[in-house]
Amino acid sequence: MPSSFTLIFMLFFFLESLVAMLQNGFMVTVLGREWARSRSLPIGDMIVTCLAASRFCLHGMSILNNLLTFFDFYPQINSFNIVWDFTNTLTFWLTACLALFYCVKISSFSHPIFFWLKWRISRSMPRLLLGSLIISSLGMTSSIVGNLFILQITALQTSCENDTLADRLLATHRLIFLPHLVLILSVPFLFFLVSILLLMFSLLRHLGQMRDCQQGHRDPSTLAHSMALKSLAFFLVFYTSYFVSIVLAIMKIITFRNDWHWAWEVLTYTGICLHSSILVLSSPKLRKALIMRFWKPC
Repeated sequence: MPSSFTLIFMLFFFLESLVAMLQNGFMVTVLGREWARSRSLPIGDMIVTCLAASRFCLHGMSILNNLLTFFDFYPQINSFNIVWDFTNTLTFWLTACLALFYCVKISSFSHPIFFWLKWRISRSMPRLLLGSLIISSLGMTSSIVGNLFILQITALQTSCENDTLADRLLATHRLIFLPHLVLILSVPFLFFLVSILLLMFSLLRHLGQMRDCQQGHRDPSTLAHSMALKSLAFFLVFYTSYFVSIVLAIMKIITFRNDWHWAWEVLTYTGICLHSSILVLSSPKLRKALIMRFWKPC
């Protein structure tokens, strides 16, 4: 029987995941319906739709994997871990695409490279989204091979035959497949990090110029820039913590069992859950749909 501490964090995790799935499902429904009706969608909304769909699947797979782990269905976990690896990698790349798009579109840098990117980004983004899907699929291939190694190692350890071969396979898995998984996530995270920092620097510089011109007067534009900076800083902190927690889990630097496992899961998924809330509240289109859905007059 799990302790009360475990039950509390299990409840937090399932509530957090349910809220995240409802948010992402709402974004996919609203934007996907518009996409199907008009046969087109602004590039920013297109990225958000793809990201929301991948996060919906990611939270669903996290619920399923944790339930299988809790009830000791270990043979099934390896199969679902492959799907989780794919959706997680795709989420990282789509988040990087969203950060890159907003950085290029909003930043006020005068360098020729930024002017060239502003001109090219909208036409290039569909290909970047397709590239994200292809890279994630290739990463899933590596995950499949890595999980086959784990199954072979488990079989050798269970049969108590040829422990030397099991140790060699385990060492190979740690030296090749685990760093490869980290590398697959590190590249899009680096793109995300650079894009967000550049965008924050541009907004901060523009905000300083506005305050100098207005001599401290806080108009709606200044407040909007301040809120944008706060939301970006907030997301940067939580998404970085998500990346770090995933890397620690992959490399098995920190392992949690029983009670603390569920607390770690709550902390891991908090950042992307809150970012989904930010995406809903920061989009006039999604806010309007939300108001019409829940505050529609009788």
